Amino acid sequence: MTDALNILMRWLHISSVVVSIGGILYARLVVAPSIASMPAEQQETLGVAMAARYRGLLYLAMLFLLASGTYNIFMNLGRGPLYHAFLGIKLLLVLHVFAVGFLIVKPKNPKRARMMTGMLISGVIIIAISAVLRQLHI
Repeated sequence: MTDALNILMRWLHISSVVVSIGGILYARLVVAPSIASMPAEQQETLGVAMAARYRGLLYLAMLFLLASGTYNIFMNLGRGPLYHAFLGIKLLLVLHVFAVGFLIVKPKNPKRARMMTGMLISGVIIIAISAVLRQLHI
């Protein structure tokens, strides 16, 4: 039963990262440049509509990341100081991603594209740290 729960939590964690960071990757690198040629009023209307549509998905992904991440932390309490140092850095970056995530889905955010860039950079670093933690876990 523990193996099934571990697999479920791992899947939930990875799927939530895909929804959150993958959604921002697409929005920042594909959608934002594509709508840049539109008139400002249409850009704003589309930006607000897209943020509203993504908001529920992002919040759900954050909730699942919080739940599965907490589970993962408790399952790895006995790791060494190097593991916990990387985990601490990862968690600080996660706080940044969550905070920015709440801000980018707010209506009429003129700094949305810039914030998505920062969130994307932090997200990619988090994924890299996760790969390191996985190797330290084995």
